[in-house]
Amino acid sequence: MARILDFYRIRWEYEPHTFPILWNLDGTVVESFSPDFWLPDLELYLEMTTLRQKLVRKKNRKLRRIRELYPDIRVKLFYARDFRALMLKLGRLAMADALSGTSGQVVPERDLAAIALIDTDDNDPPALLDGGAIIEPGGRA
Repeated sequence: MARILDFYRIRWEYEPHTFPILWNLDGTVVESFSPDFWLPDLELYLEMTTLRQKLVRKKNRKLRRIRELYPDIRVKLFYARDFRALMLKLGRLAMADALSGTSGQVVPERDLAAIALIDTDDNDPPALLDGGAIIEPGGRA
């Protein structure tokens, strides 16, 4: 995702803020949430997740808690399915097919335009493989 944000010249910071979401009786923070990306020009956080249902449930729970405690914070939970759809939109069919998970899962449509990644120009944007390897034109990693 970082390479895509860079390509579109969207300023970002990686996990710059941590929000406490649960405290013990002594007031000590026992659980917190650090969204993956902060997009300061859009005043938006992006949180990436996987298709592993256990992790998706956990992030959804944390996100609900963030919205309860910090209603002015904007966080977009970006599911693996959303990332796959973005790769398809950007013409990275092979990369989209390489993503793990089941493409037949029913997931509600997400608004990808909300993060200002709408159209491409004549230059192909960089793409990521699982594990963060960059695929350059010609298939070299």
